[in-house]
Amino acid sequence: MRRNELRENRSPGAILLNMLIAAVSLFVNGFGIYLTIQANIGAAPWDVLNLGLSKSLGILYGNASIAISVTILVIDILLKEPIGIAMFIDAVIVGKAVDFFNWLHPVSPCQSLLTAIPVMIAGLFVLAYTQYTYMMASLGCGPRDTLMVGLAKRLKKLPIALVSIALLSTATFIGWLLGGPVGIGTIICAFCSGPIMQFAFRTVRFDATGIRHQRLKDSVRVFCPKPVSFTGGGKTWISLRSKGIFYIHRREKN
Repeated sequence: MRRNELRENRSPGAILLNMLIAAVSLFVNGFGIYLTIQANIGAAPWDVLNLGLSKSLGILYGNASIAISVTILVIDILLKEPIGIAMFIDAVIVGKAVDFFNWLHPVSPCQSLLTAIPVMIAGLFVLAYTQYTYMMASLGCGPRDTLMVGLAKRLKKLPIALVSIALLSTATFIGWLLGGPVGIGTIICAFCSGPIMQFAFRTVRFDATGIRHQRLKDSVRVFCPKPVSFTGGGKTWISLRSKGIFYIHRREKN
């Protein structure tokens, strides 16, 4: 499989491979979130909301995460923002991965800042590098990032940084009202996630602005190419493009 074919998701095989890459990346991403929670000094803004909903309804973190992700995904669709296959994978896998690591329990909740801050930072590095591999699949951004971009497009007078702050503040506030953990870790996540992600992208020479995510409808077209019929030599033929190759078929008359 050619590199460009994989990067641009030109064939069903490329899309399936990138779906697997996205799924594995998001599963490991869930471990990063697990570490930030186990730091036990306050969760990241969206996790404050997930944990608050989990606590108030008495459900697993993963189920709360899926409920919030699907809600945001519906809002993205209503805003007519581009939707990719990986967004659906994101909505399901990350939360359930956190549930898996909660069940496995490889790291105990930290009891002091001396251990909590390194665990929190380690979690943010895991999130940053898995974000890189996830984005390389080029099958769509996460539901929350898409929502932020969609709102920024409609609130043109506000810079996207301010829109991001408002969105994260709203998630944190609602999560806190529901009983989610807010603390110094929340501040660390809010202010350190961006610089750590930028550092991670630089170490692998990754330019996120150069990624062109494939929309869901375009992915469907790769799996189900539209046949084009034409007439030649008194017969009707069908041209079907698959994997960059045109296959010509004769259509028999009844």
